[in-house]
Amino acid sequence: MIDIEKNEWLKEEKKRRKQQWLTISSPVLLLILWEVLSRTEIIDSRFFPPPTSIVQTFWDLARSGELFSHVGISLMRIVIGFIAGTIPGILLGLLMGMYRPLKSFFSPLLMALMPIPTLALMPLILILFGIGELSKVVTIAGSVFFPVVINTAAGVANIDGSYLDAAKNYGAGPKDFFLKIALPGALPVMMEGIQMGQAIALLTIVAAEMIGAQSGIGYLIWSSYKVFNFKPMYVGLILISFFGYIFSILLRWLQQKLVPWQERR
Repeated sequence: MIDIEKNEWLKEEKKRRKQQWLTISSPVLLLILWEVLSRTEIIDSRFFPPPTSIVQTFWDLARSGELFSHVGISLMRIVIGFIAGTIPGILLGLLMGMYRPLKSFFSPLLMALMPIPTLALMPLILILFGIGELSKVVTIAGSVFFPVVINTAAGVANIDGSYLDAAKNYGAGPKDFFLKIALPGALPVMMEGIQMGQAIALLTIVAAEMIGAQSGIGYLIWSSYKVFNFKPMYVGLILISFFGYIFSILLRWLQQKLVPWQERR
């Protein structure tokens, strides 16, 4: 019996390692292919420089301190804008899910504004908030707000009616209902909205920094493209991809901590 269980464990372990190697192999093979094609000039190395030269450019920018300056500015804008869009989105979404009059009042406004890309409102945002940091934070906050508020309201609406009846029968007040029923019940769907929000925030910061900014990863990408210096541009693109991956992992970890019952299903 023990030998059978050991063999099963070894098979599962072997299968897991094989999947890990497959996960690693695809980007590695792509980079090797890119390097070979660029070095042999099968693809134009001016527009697609070899990955090794991009790594060298990354190192040069990091050593000069320029890279950390752009990254620090962008991360500050992303974090502040993300928080500024997420917290109001959660509060309004919970209230809309709990109180039908509020849902009836805000739903038409949200449905009318949500299809408009935040970047399309950039001229209006620049008029209202200027070309400084505030306009970029507002742009990110606006792009994050809508998926969070919609998903949070949907999460409250999907709460099992038996929990609502139990809360009413035990005389739960608005505070208890808000903190012990609405918030925990909406968390699974709410976290999906927050995941969407962080992805949109990264897309938005790049575009926002291309318009009226003198620093940040988006500025690095755009200013490099304008002078046909593509190596720093690729460094910026890789950084955005990296931070998107890291933020996604952090939010998944947070979701596992906040919604442990979802993982056990």
